[in-house]
Amino acid sequence: MQKIRFSSKRIAISKANATIVAVVAGAAFITVFGVVASKSLLDQRSYQARVISGKEKAKRQLKDNLQAVEGLKLSYQEFVGSPINMLGGNPSGNGAKDGDNAKLVLDALPSEYDFPALATSLEKILTDKNYKIVGISGTDDQLAQHSAEDNFNPEPVAIPFEIAVSGSYGSMDSLVSVLQRSIRPIQIKTLIFSGADNDIRMTMTAESFYQPAKVLGIKSEVVR
Repeated sequence: MQKIRFSSKRIAISKANATIVAVVAGAAFITVFGVVASKSLLDQRSYQARVISGKEKAKRQLKDNLQAVEGLKLSYQEFVGSPINMLGGNPSGNGAKDGDNAKLVLDALPSEYDFPALATSLEKILTDKNYKIVGISGTDDQLAQHSAEDNFNPEPVAIPFEIAVSGSYGSMDSLVSVLQRSIRPIQIKTLIFSGADNDIRMTMTAESFYQPAKVLGIKSEVVR
């Protein structure tokens, strides 16, 4: 059998080539690792910067809110502590125009769709003015309205109703003025009259309003 002989020069070249390949491979690995590590560090730094920025923004907002609380408390106390309410009534009295200003505002624009309360209020107005009530009707739509409420940006919502009363023509004319002076906002849509001079029946379709209570909207934010 013929023996294959390798010269020392060829062996040295092969070793040198192997060394070069190893060095190049090592350099490539180090370069790729450095690029990946650098990108990871940059991403982490960017994320931490966003977290810090978000925390600082929340901190500033909280500080502003705490400062606003004291001013709000003073304004509210001044609003409800007035010796005469905005209707000229007694804040501690029980008359039609009495009650503190906060109560009057809630009575004027309640925070819930409460048709029974509206019907009771209308009945009291009509009874106090000696009107003969034929009927008060409307829809108790509280559940449907509650599910549709936007508590972050609430707007007034109409509560439609219909009332029918009887009396003289002059008393019917006065009733419109009475309702327009009511603390609750009432927008008259239609008026239908029937009957004779001293026995007039008036059917009115109208609407009052409520406004859902605003939610502060405190929430957590995920930084990505």
